[in-house]
Amino acid sequence: MDDRIRSSFAKQSMMQTLGAEIVSVAPGEVVITAPILPGSRQQHDVAHAALSFAIGDTAAGYAALTMMPESSEVMTAEMKINLLAPGAGDCLRATGKVVKPGRRLVIVTAEVHAVKGEEEKLVALLQGTMVLVSA
Repeated sequence: MDDRIRSSFAKQSMMQTLGAEIVSVAPGEVVITAPILPGSRQQHDVAHAALSFAIGDTAAGYAALTMMPESSEVMTAEMKINLLAPGAGDCLRATGKVVKPGRRLVIVTAEVHAVKGEEEKLVALLQGTMVLVSA
């Protein structure tokens, strides 16, 4: 399972552009981090909401994929984000989790934390639906 997720992730040029990396893969949970690079900041010098959304959506999607058969893939059918605080820090960490796996649809969530040294702050919550697609 771990190799399958990491191999797929390595093909995502957007994640490469953002400097994102997979931290951990477990059944129903994937953690991704991304540095808050100069090109990922907004005018207030904090992480752009698009960075939170991108890594949160990706972590949630791969969490869903961990629950699917080996030959399957998933895509986002819908995703909602609540931005709770500015993404101020060195990096963002997204933890994607499966809430309810189904045969065709998987309900997922992701929490995004801004990390600075030993401190972290919850900056975004995502909730969505992943749909099974043919590989």
